[in-house]
Amino acid sequence: MTMFFHKDEQLEGLGDRLLEATWAEFPGLARNQIAVTWLVYDPPAIVNTGGALSAEEFWKHSPRGFSYRGVESIYPASVVKLFYLVALHEWLEQGMAQPSTELERATKDMIVDSSNDATSLVVDVLTGTTSGPELPVAPFETWKQQRNIVNRYFQSLAWTELETINVNQKTWCDGAYGREREFLGELMDNRNMLTTTATARLLHSIVGGVAVSAERSHSMMQLMRRALHPNDLAADPENQVTGFLGAGLPLNARLWSKAGLMSRVRHDAAYVELPDARPYLLVVFTEGTAHSQNEAMLPFISQQVATAIVGL
Repeated sequence: MTMFFHKDEQLEGLGDRLLEATWAEFPGLARNQIAVTWLVYDPPAIVNTGGALSAEEFWKHSPRGFSYRGVESIYPASVVKLFYLVALHEWLEQGMAQPSTELERATKDMIVDSSNDATSLVVDVLTGTTSGPELPVAPFETWKQQRNIVNRYFQSLAWTELETINVNQKTWCDGAYGREREFLGELMDNRNMLTTTATARLLHSIVGGVAVSAERSHSMMQLMRRALHPNDLAADPENQVTGFLGAGLPLNARLWSKAGLMSRVRHDAAYVELPDARPYLLVVFTEGTAHSQNEAMLPFISQQVATAIVGL
């Protein structure tokens, strides 16, 4: 499988040591309970440039990268909201959705606060469907076809990293009911699924200014910007930094991210800028009920990567 990044001997060594340090620190973490994709942007950095590069020029550049189990399909929890964010901006750009105060509010809350209720509205707008009781067979087939429109959009990009993803489900607090539960499948086999590499490519396109357009990429990044100061974190219990990658960064770092958390997973996808160091992108998915409650693991991983970046 051809990736949008290229492997590098130096990063391979650093990535391997990162994983070994993580398993030593958290011996209960199995080898198949973590997936990582890490990109490093060597100078001149091609990301966060305000859209200085065209999409054609941007995709000619292949950053250095490291990946461990990066193509494994994993339930993404709220990380999927990044995909709905990009799709929504595409719909707005093409006139397939109309801007409104409520849609703008929902989009902000979906990313800034990770609201599932807000995400429900966004998915309804994207797909022209609504939740509710079970449907008769024929209307349900039409409903399912509509709900897969976001999948069809991402498949149309022809990125090999997106070939195995599924992004057709809403996110829930208590769970799906009615037609939503039926759509998940009896064994939940139709639930959302992402890989760290697919997530990394999408985030790479956003920070590169080529997701939909430079202006829309900038708008997405504004929603993803995270404050790191303890006072800001204390004022917002749902800050998506505490217990995630941002918690392992120095206070003078700049962070853009989207976390995912539920009873069986803890994930984060982040773009980071440190003073006098190379910018980098890091996506980490962890699985397991015990690990999902562990607020130390992702910060530990992030700190290891930040230390390594400063030394490059």
